[in-house]
Amino acid sequence: MGGPFALGRWLLLFSDFSVFAQGFGITLLVSLFALLLALVSGIVFGLLSMSSIGLLKAVNRVYVEFFQNTPLVIQIFFLYNALPYAGITLDLITIGIVGVGLYHGAYVAEVVRAGIISIPKGQREVASSQGFSYLQSMAYIILPQATIVILPPLANQAVNLIKNTSILALVAGGDLMYRADSWASSGSLSYGPAYIVTGVLYFILCFPLTRWARRFEERLKMREHLSVPEEAANEGAGE
Repeated sequence: MGGPFALGRWLLLFSDFSVFAQGFGITLLVSLFALLLALVSGIVFGLLSMSSIGLLKAVNRVYVEFFQNTPLVIQIFFLYNALPYAGITLDLITIGIVGVGLYHGAYVAEVVRAGIISIPKGQREVASSQGFSYLQSMAYIILPQATIVILPPLANQAVNLIKNTSILALVAGGDLMYRADSWASSGSLSYGPAYIVTGVLYFILCFPLTRWARRFEERLKMREHLSVPEEAANEGAGE
């Protein structure tokens, strides 16, 4: 069939493109639900990290340290191979959602914690003096303000999450990377076209998020730059 990028290999790939489309769909499905799980777990554990109760802080640190300091591939293999011995059998899509979601939830928790810390502590004290509970002050006062700080790194985490779904290829997860490997090794050995198309499909998912995060950060910097002269002018007028 010629070289690794010969025209015949490309024609063969596009004739079997439904294989890649199916893998793309599974990757998109796993990414969406894993991101939802990462956001929920990240917000919950991010709030625990700022709790005044030592036990809740300890629970947060155990979760964050475990998932951040063990490879994702080991966590996926544990879900795939070890859980059945405990009588728990998950399908491959659920393994991807749970494994990737909880892994990135640990990073989202740190992002949420950093966002909360960026808000002046006095606002939490004022909310408490006005009768707001911890959860109420977070929901109505702190988190809405911290969202501006949190969103750009959250977008970066979403990009990393999408790319990390390729780990399912190691357990025959049916995702895009697994379909590309299976198709290329099935006889044509057209790994070059398969990986190029796979990379383009991942790019289609990730590039809009990275562009949005970059533009949002630029807007934040511009807003901060414009606010400094205004504050200086107000101080000067006060004098």
